[in-house]
Amino acid sequence: GGSAFLQGWAGGYPEIVKENELFERYYQELGIVPAGEWDAFMAALREPLPATLRITGYRSHAKEILHCLKETYFRELQDLEVDGQKVEMPQSLSWYPEELAWHTNLSRKILRKSPQLEKLHQFLVSETECGNISRQEAVSMIPPLLLNVSPHHKILDMCAAPGSKTVQLIEMLHADMNVPFPKGFVIANDVDNKRCYLLVHQAKRLNSPCIMVVNHDASSIPNLQIDVDGRKEILFYDRILCDVPCSGDGTMRKNIDVWKKWTTQNSLQLHGLQLRIATRGVEQLVEGGRMVYSTCSLNPIENEAVIASLLEKSQGALELADVSSELPGLKRMPGITKWKVMLKDGQWFEEWKDVPSNRQTQIRPTMFPVKDEEKLKTMNLERCLRILPHHQNTGGFFVAVLIKKSPMPWNKRQPKVHQKLPERTGNTEVTAANSGNGSDCIFEEPTLAENEESKKMQELQNSDTEQSKKEGVCGPPPSKKMKLFGFKEDPFVFLPEDDPLFLPIQKFYALDPSFPKMNLLTRTQEGKKRQLYMVSKELRNVLLNNSEKMKVINTGIKVWSRNSDGEQFGCAFRLAQEGIYTLYPFIHARIINVCIEDVKILLTQENPFLSKFSSETQKKVKDMAMGSIVLKYDPDPEKPHELQCPIVLCGWQGKTSLRAFVPKNERLHYLRMMGVEVFKAKRKEEESENKTKEEIQQRLVQTEEGMDVEDKEHDLVTKMEAEIGGESSQSPVESSAMEVENKIEDLDQSSKNANSHVSQEGKDTDASNVKD
Repeated sequence: GGSAFLQGWAGGYPEIVKENELFERYYQELGIVPAGEWDAFMAALREPLPATLRITGYRSHAKEILHCLKETYFRELQDLEVDGQKVEMPQSLSWYPEELAWHTNLSRKILRKSPQLEKLHQFLVSETECGNISRQEAVSMIPPLLLNVSPHHKILDMCAAPGSKTVQLIEMLHADMNVPFPKGFVIANDVDNKRCYLLVHQAKRLNSPCIMVVNHDASSIPNLQIDVDGRKEILFYDRILCDVPCSGDGTMRKNIDVWKKWTTQNSLQLHGLQLRIATRGVEQLVEGGRMVYSTCSLNPIENEAVIASLLEKSQGALELADVSSELPGLKRMPGITKWKVMLKDGQWFEEWKDVPSNRQTQIRPTMFPVKDEEKLKTMNLERCLRILPHHQNTGGFFVAVLIKKSPMPWNKRQPKVHQKLPERTGNTEVTAANSGNGSDCIFEEPTLAENEESKKMQELQNSDTEQSKKEGVCGPPPSKKMKLFGFKEDPFVFLPEDDPLFLPIQKFYALDPSFPKMNLLTRTQEGKKRQLYMVSKELRNVLLNNSEKMKVINTGIKVWSRNSDGEQFGCAFRLAQEGIYTLYPFIHARIINVCIEDVKILLTQENPFLSKFSSETQKKVKDMAMGSIVLKYDPDPEKPHELQCPIVLCGWQGKTSLRAFVPKNERLHYLRMMGVEVFKAKRKEEESENKTKEEIQQRLVQTEEGMDVEDKEHDLVTKMEAEIGGESSQSPVESSAMEVENKIEDLDQSSKNANSHVSQEGKDTDASNVKD
């Protein structure tokens, strides 16, 4: 399949003619392109889109990757010629902060043509796998930037898959890396169950305890409740990203088939859904909160018409924010105030009264512009922004930023978020918010006809009787037992206050008294707990108070894994690399500070003898009991040529050796950042040897993990990434095989083990020499 996959990229699809007469007629008539620019606009649409990438991850780390990319990889492209043509240097996007987004005109075809480019290509593929770089369309980076996120914000991403914008939002929560648990969180929703797993995969790469992926229809996503000082209150979000499903005609440069499929019918069918989703969004926005509405469509029916209807029915509760001074350097067009509606047969309508009755189901009144000039003026539709492809060599895009001034008019008697609700009288609750079955509040339901469907959905959800909640267990919703193509999601079970499991962990790692153990959860209700996950306390609040109405796909990061042989060393759980940056601030024991040379040995050798490490490291290890450890590298500002961001690795200390427990792609990443060239120039025999070892490891992992969630995701994500023209060209979770339990460890220190250790060492020296 590989070569077929590449051919798809080798210069587009010649059989598709980039012509669509109706498209041209429609947009020329609507005048969204400035006079004299039509030909440039059409020419740009016919050119392939330049590849754009964003350096993801948290700040100090992102800076190191940027440095590496510029100093090592881009520098090698200067004066490079391929087939007699000078290679264009990648450029940073002028409007994206801190040079963290780049565009390049290198096609995949060219990337395979020279060793320097091949090296860059491998770097990009591999770093994408570890989640340090994302292939993301330039215009798609705009909405999160305009949300103005702070680390304390509660954020809802309504239509989040495949997740590149979600990842941007998570990064903003963790702006200060020294805060392991920011107060804010992201709830990322998508209606498509399969795409939710892609979302999980994307978000997982950032290892944040502040993200939850849920699976609902955005137009009727349920109201959530949280506990505020012992009272149940509705959760209102500070920021909402509403990037709705759209006809996608702004993506013609990337999705070639839009050329032949384009018709006005698509926008007419989507308008109603878009308006319902946006309406559901603003209902859940806190007063003073911000919602960004965006589409990758140029069509006013999906854009200004939706915003204008929303503003009109909000009766002053919403206003468009003027963001003209934000993102300087981004070329944009103002929103339009006049447009017409066209049927797919090319027939135009100027206003609703002209629409014949047999067409009134296809064309709705909300699709037409507001006639009343005064009303139109106060809407400030010109504050919306439209990005045209030829202005900055991008896709087409539309964004509107809304601010909520007061409750929506149909949300009658809406209590202020801070208002004290009446106290409980005995066990019956007497407040509006908690009347009925306590799972949804009456004043939050829109009473508009077009929300009938979402109402019915809501009633179905609410009619489920609340099951007696087991303390600390958030089960899947009891409604129709949702079978997820073969997997029913496991419940999220918080560790009971007095779980005996925790004490040895606390002792072994000398956890700080401030460690929030209430936030630990597992995914099994009965049987041995194999993995411990962790969420922030704000997400714990959400999970515990909404288990009946929320379909959670995934949340929490893995912090500890059961290690079957660990008990004899005083602790049955070893640290998991994914969660180490969250956990590290609370750990006071079993930390070894290592120098950069030690880190290189740990990352290039499978199970190196202690004698290979620096004498300081050997000294520290001598006084420490065997078992799981933390290896910490701190940069030396006196040595600016060395790696300047701190690294924390999980390791295992055996009797005579020390090893890192780090997934393969992450190892390669750290080595690259330290300037060790990890190029795929591996020997064949080494590869086949590693293969059998990996197979053994894979088998072990699977029996050990009892089929962890990642395994379920694995095939699915790989398949979907291929379909979506993926974010990575190799299997995304191949690295989980690195997470091998210490079965093949040095626990059985017998003589035969010593022998294999020697041959292992011989191999290691080869591996560490694979520099240039």
